Amino acid sequence: MTTSIIIGGSGGLGRVIAQRFVDRGDTVVITSRDAARAEAAAAEIGPTAQGLALDLAQPETIAAALGSVTTVDHLVITAMDPVPNTLAAFNTTDAIRVVTIKLVGYAEAVRVLSGRFTPTASVVVFGGLAKERPYPGSTMVTTFNAGLSGLVKTLAAELAPHRVNALHPALIGDSPKWRQVADHPHASRTPIGRLVTMDEIADATEFLLRNTGMNAHDLHVDGGILIT
Repeated sequence: MTTSIIIGGSGGLGRVIAQRFVDRGDTVVITSRDAARAEAAAAEIGPTAQGLALDLAQPETIAAALGSVTTVDHLVITAMDPVPNTLAAFNTTDAIRVVTIKLVGYAEAVRVLSGRFTPTASVVVFGGLAKERPYPGSTMVTTFNAGLSGLVKTLAAELAPHRVNALHPALIGDSPKWRQVADHPHASRTPIGRLVTMDEIADATEFLLRNTGMNAHDLHVDGGILIT
């Protein structure tokens, strides 16, 4: 049986991916900063799901938090804390926290679990389109998502032959954050005439995990908005 680890899988897009993997027969471990939330989500997702508490903002605790995980076929890291932060009103505490989560925390989680990878194990980490399209308040979001492009390259080199890729979604129309926003301006600017969906992002995640030719790559799933 395939074992998939979804760091940040207790809600949002991570939970959709976890549900898809359980439905196809995987054993799935999901994480949240809160143990009760992770366990409750796992119980709802299905009998082959398990919840663990994990806080990427505290990298020194990651090894112990993942101590019960013995085998990894697929590792997906979606966890984030996208706190708005502008240069004009720069909050260094928030900046350090979000960069720690996305760069140090991601790297440490991969390091900790890499010794438990099966021979064909692969990794997908999540960034976002802010790395290409900055916006007011995206000072750190743009920075750490751009940093993920470098991280997947060095991880792919260090973990070879295991594959590591980054997935960068555009705004996701049916996500909890955007599903109630009618006529979002990005929809009319996107060549497909709508925002991408959670199912499309989950499908792209499966593609990166499955396709053995994809490695050290940044995949933008954006409906073509980058050409506009």
